[in-house]
Amino acid sequence: MSTTMTIRLDDAIRDRLDVLAEATQRSKSFLAAEAIRAYVENNEWQIGEIQAALAEADAGDFANDNELAALAQKWKTNAR
Repeated sequence: MSTTMTIRLDDAIRDRLDVLAEATQRSKSFLAAEAIRAYVENNEWQIGEIQAALAEADAGDFANDNELAALAQKWKTNAR
């Protein structure tokens, strides 16, 4: 199922979208929907990770000194 939505675009963005639609042989609507889908997925993921990290922090679930040292050694060793 899909729905129709109206958005306002700056003229310059609209013009760029026109060019992109022609170059890719896709509709402006398809490209706009794809951009919104990608934006929503990325932001849902990011907010979810932030919320999970905050829950871990609230629970006091932090790395100890030995875990941090092991991680630092791992990156130091693999960085060469």
